[in-house]
Amino acid sequence: MSIDFSPQRWEELRQTYRAWWAGQLTRPLMAATCVNRDPGRPKPRAPLLSQATCADLSIPADALVDRIDWELSRRSYFGDAYPLWSMDCFGPGVMAAFLGARLDTSTGRVWFHPLRDVPIGGLHLEYDPDNPWLRRVKELCAAMMQRWQGQVLVTMTDLGGNLDVLSTFRPAEALLLDLYDHPAEVIRVRDEVHRLWHRFFAEIHAVMQPLNPGYSAWCGIYSERPYYMLQCDFSYMIGPDMFQQFVRPEIDATTRRLEHSFYHLDGKGQLPHLDAVLALEHLDGVQWVPGDGAPPPPAWPEIYERIFKAGKKTQVWGRWPEVYALLERTGLGPGVHYPSWPSAAEERQTRCWVDRFASARWA
Repeated sequence: MSIDFSPQRWEELRQTYRAWWAGQLTRPLMAATCVNRDPGRPKPRAPLLSQATCADLSIPADALVDRIDWELSRRSYFGDAYPLWSMDCFGPGVMAAFLGARLDTSTGRVWFHPLRDVPIGGLHLEYDPDNPWLRRVKELCAAMMQRWQGQVLVTMTDLGGNLDVLSTFRPAEALLLDLYDHPAEVIRVRDEVHRLWHRFFAEIHAVMQPLNPGYSAWCGIYSERPYYMLQCDFSYMIGPDMFQQFVRPEIDATTRRLEHSFYHLDGKGQLPHLDAVLALEHLDGVQWVPGDGAPPPPAWPEIYERIFKAGKKTQVWGRWPEVYALLERTGLGPGVHYPSWPSAAEERQTRCWVDRFASARWA
């Protein structure tokens, strides 16, 4: 059995997301992906590409793609969902590995470690066309394009946030101290990372286009034009003044280079930076993630109201009734992207909720 998504559905999806990005859709996007189909063939022997398996470079790319194809053939796509493979399987901030950091999967998750301790003044990050992780990502992306011929969208790998990548090479409190002791050097290396980030972004997309049916990031929002979910988790540990000095200028520059962009606001410690983020003229939206131990996203209506008051879009996670109640209470539906991953047993409920979100009109 093949992947369940026709060219006609792709065209309808493009039109829907085009209207959403333009602010012309009068309903929220509700994307539900359900694993409920028989793939019609035995499961391939290769492991599923993940953070636990990505470091095994001995597995042929075609074998990994065949296993992914088997997984995608098990899925149905409801509402505004579509066939997608996320290249976040190499871990958040894989750009650090592209720049020479050690990629470690010993815990089953990906972590990055510097090979040596280099003071910020002596740190110079450079492009290496023969880097094994960059070559592997490109190899896999090329194999996916060859296999799917535009039926599946492959996302940009999770390159990481600018200072997050830098913090790999200046770990623990080292980068925090650098902000005070060597601010000019931090800005110099930050700008090196910025230039390299966009080089990797362009090169990886060049491997996938024009066959890839669009663009996406690990968040799964679709776009016909290049975009990314920007972030700086490091900013959880700094105040608004340092955010303005070290973080905001780079994010602003990137939003001006991309067709569309979101910002990943991760945890309560980033809330002091929300106004600065919302003031970014070319930023399209903010994804709010409360963090471990905090109430779920629908419990923060005041945050979403601030986001929408600033004219930005958002992505909301949570249970169907809770998200629906949030949107109904606040009237913030049209600019929302809401993904869900129901089980096969929830297929009937999924169809009902997709219809309910689709028929709602919050203006």
